[in-house]
Amino acid sequence: MNPKKTIGQVAAATLATIVLATGAQASAPNAVIEESIALLTEKLDGRKEELAADREALYALIDEILLPRFDRRFAAQVVLAKHWRNASEEQRQRFIEAFYRDMLRRYADGILEFDPDRITVLPYRGDESRPRTKVRTTVLLNDGSKAAVDYELVKRDSGWLLFNVVIEGVSYVRNYRTELDAEIRASSLDAVIERLESGEGAPTDG
Repeated sequence: MNPKKTIGQVAAATLATIVLATGAQASAPNAVIEESIALLTEKLDGRKEELAADREALYALIDEILLPRFDRRFAAQVVLAKHWRNASEEQRQRFIEAFYRDMLRRYADGILEFDPDRITVLPYRGDESRPRTKVRTTVLLNDGSKAAVDYELVKRDSGWLLFNVVIEGVSYVRNYRTELDAEIRASSLDAVIERLESGEGAPTDG
């Protein structure tokens, strides 16, 4: 199996379901994912063609579900790692917003390929008393094989919030951290924030 093809397929069909974290509506981590699959299915019902033709409407739908349910600050802090410690509060706030919007743009198309029938939420094996936990799922691919997709959540006063997705062992936040760390080292945090705010893609070598 081509790992790049597998990751790409799952990213398109599943990583976009980062919108699946629901927060306080669900009392258990698995319920967070299960209830959110139902929510996203409802929101997309009969609208995929319309949303495919209207990017702003697609972004608005994702934003409506994701914004209150995703720990943007914590995810941004994990992505920036040591650069977070040296950043001013203004830089942090700008990065949080720019990072969130970039993530939304990157994975919006995957929402249109979302298929709840391909997702199986596995029995929960974690410890709800801990501040972080993981919900494991499998996703049925087009070739009939299955890919492991794990959702990492953090406990807040409002409930469980999503901050990372791991596909076949590949962490979304770690990949993002590696990409941006190299770019920050080559330029500056301000330059990276400005690029993200402009909506431009990551620079390529050569």
